[in-house]
Amino acid sequence: MAEFVMKDIVYQNKLGDKYIIESAAATNDAVGMTMDLRAKRELDKHHVSYTTHIARKMTREDYQSYDYLVCMDEENFLDMNQITGGDPEQKEYKLLAFTGSHKDVDDPWYTGDFDTAYKEIRQGCEALFNQIESKKEEE
Repeated sequence: MAEFVMKDIVYQNKLGDKYIIESAAATNDAVGMTMDLRAKRELDKHHVSYTTHIARKMTREDYQSYDYLVCMDEENFLDMNQITGGDPEQKEYKLLAFTGSHKDVDDPWYTGDFDTAYKEIRQGCEALFNQIESKKEEE
């Protein structure tokens, strides 16, 4: 959901050509799978566009390809950090850190609470977007 929520925010601000937004799994659990139907329903409920998405595994090369590597929870953070071999450039974050919280976004696949997950993801993505845009203005 986070990939499409972030894309929605970027496109609403007419900056779609300035951002590359992709998602990848930190574990093999979802690799090769499509987006959960319940996630699609939640995105539909909020009028967030999405395309067919097949999960891929994050790679060490992703660290050099992206400015931000963002995950939902502490477990993903540790998995991501293991894949990248550390974070010397401090690019790795939990999503809600951008809101000033150390809280995890609980995985709705386990909780069934896609509504709360969407709200937290939206809040985190908006905060991340605002931080990136603020940094651009300072430069």
